[in-house]
This record gives sequence, C-alpha cells and structure tokens, in this order.
Amino acid sequence: MQEFNRLLSSIKGAEIAPIYLLAGKEPYFIDRIDHQLCEALIDDASRDFDQTIFYGKETQVDVLIETVKRYPMLAPYQLVIIREAQSMDAPCWEALASYAEHPTPKTVLVICHKYKDFDKRKKLYKNVQKTGVIFESSPIYENKLPAWITSCAKEMGLSIAPESTVLLAEFLGANLSAIEKELEKLKLAIAAPATVTPEDIEKHIGISKDFNAFELQKAMGMKQFSRAFRIIQHMSHNPKNHPLVLVLSSLHSYFQKLLLYKGLKNPGDAPKVLGVSPYFISEYDRAARHFSMRQISSILHLILKADLQSKGIEGPTASPQEILETLLLKSFSV
Repeated sequence: MQEFNRLLSSIKGAEIAPIYLLAGKEPYFIDRIDHQLCEALIDDASRDFDQTIFYGKETQVDVLIETVKRYPMLAPYQLVIIREAQSMDAPCWEALASYAEHPTPKTVLVICHKYKDFDKRKKLYKNVQKTGVIFESSPIYENKLPAWITSCAKEMGLSIAPESTVLLAEFLGANLSAIEKELEKLKLAIAAPATVTPEDIEKHIGISKDFNAFELQKAMGMKQFSRAFRIIQHMSHNPKNHPLVLVLSSLHSYFQKLLLYKGLKNPGDAPKVLGVSPYFISEYDRAARHFSMRQISSILHLILKADLQSKGIEGPTASPQEILETLLLKSFSV
C-alpha cells in the first residue's frame, strides 16, 4: 500500500517515468495507476492524437514499436498503454526489452501485466529497473482488508465505523473494485462528516447488519445459541449472499484468532498478532472467557469437518443450512 500511494503521489506531482511495468495478481492497483497516468498526462483535446491503447494478443510488434518511438503532437508526452499485456506474444516482449534500454524521452509507456507476477529474470524487467518504474501488485490479505477499506473511505472523504468495514469485507471479500464502487455509492448517499454505520450499509448497499457471518461468529463467541441459530436460518434463505464456503472461512478465521488470543502472554500485543483493529480486541477478550484452548481447537476441527462435508469429501450429503446447524450444535457441546 505504501508503494502504491507513493507512486500515485509521484504521478500527481508530475514525476513521470518513461516506462511503467505494472505487474501482479491484484488487478485493482494496476487499473488505478493506469487511470491516474491517463488523467495526469492526457486531456480531452490531445486524447485522439497522443494516447494509444494496445490489447495483449492483438498487439502487432511492428506497430507497437513504431508507436512508442513517435513524439507527441499536442500534449507534453505521448501516452502508450498496453493492457492485458500478459497475453502478448514473444516477439513483442523481445522488442520491448530492447526499447526499454533507450526509451523515447517524450513517450510514456505503460505495460499492464495482470493476474500473475512478472518473471524477474526477463531482460525487460532488468532494463525497466534501470530506465523506468516497476510496480508489483500484490493482493490484500484478509487481515489487512478492513484497514484498506478505512483508508479508501478516508481518501473519498468518508469516515467509516470499524463494524462497517468488517461488514463490507465479509460480504464483498477482497474484491477491491467492488468495495470502491460501494464506497462511492455511500459517499453520494451520506452527507459528510457523518460516519458510515452498519445501518447505512444495510440501507444503501443491502447487506444485513444483523444476519451475516460476522454476527454469527460473534454470537458463537458469546455462546448465544438462539441468536446464532436465527442468523443461520436467515443466511440459509439467502445462499447467494452467504456462500457456505465463505461463512465457514469466516468462522475458521475467527476461532483461529481466538486461539491465538488465548495463548498471548501480553494482551497488549493482540492487535498486531491477530491482525485486527484494537476496536475489536474487547470482543475477543469476552469470547475467550467462554472457551478453553481445548474447546477452541475442537471447534476448529468441527469447522474443518463441515468444510469437507460441504465439498462431498466427508460425511453424508447435506444442505448448507443442515451443515451449519449441525456445526452449531456440536460447537455448543464441546
């Protein structure tokens, strides 16, 4: 995230490199940098003259090299973007590697290589290290997602409650583009400086603040059987919004963190060790009082068995509701 923010800041500050190699498994950051370069370098008047976009396997090597060696007509720079570059053929990569040794000073070449890491042994990678900028776009992992949502909301001028970040993360997962779109929707619906609450999430996005995997794990952590049972019944009526695999993943993550919390010698280390906001530590503290480490280990084993059953690997065939209800009953019996 720091490298991403630094790169955006440098582009906004007119610190422009002749080549950008944007590569990695997370497409969101690549698209954002691509968009930022378009905004910074090309206006509407020069777009038809000084911006060229190629697409992966449709790229012809001779046309590509002829284009990057041209000079701008109206804008200070000519912008050449290769999207879906991971689909380009070998001659294009070879030609780009040679071009990267001595790039045209008034051309900005942007190579968008998505969904997989770039081979650092390649000649192009080594040449761009010397003459341009390389950005490696890595996915945001589960424990970092709420913090990213908070940061993204702040960038839009939104304040968002910790419970709301968890709701968005639980419902949308690590789909950063989808999260950004929902935050934009909230920005239009909520007047600043109001804080985005779970009620706002429910009203404007349609994610229930009371019946979701986040509330289910809290109910199980507090040993509130009736509430947990009601949540399971509600989620079972909306399976598309609450896929079993994601619900089980959420529960596993929760009880795994609870086990880590039980084993801490210094509770002050909890936010860093668990990878959660300090806001939620009191919840883990309360839940930890209801379980021994042996009980938590047993529940983690039950969640694993439920996951195997859901995939048809272990146990009889059962519906998602039956699997969750059985898991709940057994969890309260350990």
